[in-house]
Amino acid sequence: MRNKFADALYEIGKTDQRICAIVADISPAGSMVNFREDFPERFINCGVAEQSMIGIAAGMALKGMRPFCYTIATFSLYRPFEMIRDDLCYQNLPVTVIGMGAGVVYSTLGGTHHTMEDIAIASAIPNMTVLSPCDPNEMKHATTWCATESNGPVYMRLGKVGEPDLTASADEFKIGKIRYLKKGAGDICILSYGIIMKMAFDLAEEIYNEKQNEASIISVHTLKPLDKEGISEVLKSYSKVIVIEEHVPHGGLSSRVKEIALDVNSNCDLKVFTLEDKFIHFYGSYPELLEKHGLSLKNIKSKLD
Repeated sequence: MRNKFADALYEIGKTDQRICAIVADISPAGSMVNFREDFPERFINCGVAEQSMIGIAAGMALKGMRPFCYTIATFSLYRPFEMIRDDLCYQNLPVTVIGMGAGVVYSTLGGTHHTMEDIAIASAIPNMTVLSPCDPNEMKHATTWCATESNGPVYMRLGKVGEPDLTASADEFKIGKIRYLKKGAGDICILSYGIIMKMAFDLAEEIYNEKQNEASIISVHTLKPLDKEGISEVLKSYSKVIVIEEHVPHGGLSSRVKEIALDVNSNCDLKVFTLEDKFIHFYGSYPELLEKHGLSLKNIKSKLD
């Protein structure tokens, strides 16, 4: 996903001289190298100075540029939080903050590199739009919107590498609207976002193989503004709704869906699966760390019946 993001930004930058890339201690690769070499006046590597990265982006935005700030998610959002809040959101500037390798994909690097609460933090700031595309194609749509249509600050959560194509048969992509990736004929619907979406497809396949119940799958790629009407309709239309999210239980999609379910007096069987509300001191593979948090296909299936 990160390489496709660089490709998309480079292509847009060819025709829009307002697009600039500001990175923090990330070695450019792929199309980001091309961006640096072809548009050197629009590329800045701030080094380990994420607060400066955000401040520089704010100044450039005030001069009419459309900056993209890019580094590992924990350092793009947590370290410069005050600058994001005051320099970007308070002034409502069109700057996109890219959180690369979000969730617990950096499983072997420990809690300093695990972005487990970013959706809650970013969503709490006024004026901030929060996006989390589930595959490279959805990321391209989101990046294009950030570059050409967004009028304010955006936090966009990305994966790392190797994410499969999950949206080939999806509905049209619209910011602020849920998106059906698969419309099943059964009475189950799975809501998810980001790279954990692959688990939603795996779960739907298991449910069909065992029960011949064809589940629908929805990408909630826009976490803020959240499509309350769309989610309300899902809660009314399906007898079982499942939320899978690579985020702590508080302040993410799961807690918001619960709020909406209460507001609309939903009678559906609502099951949510999130990361644990704890730092888990385990340094193994990404799937192994997810399992430690209870986000495994086996664990989810055991709690559905």
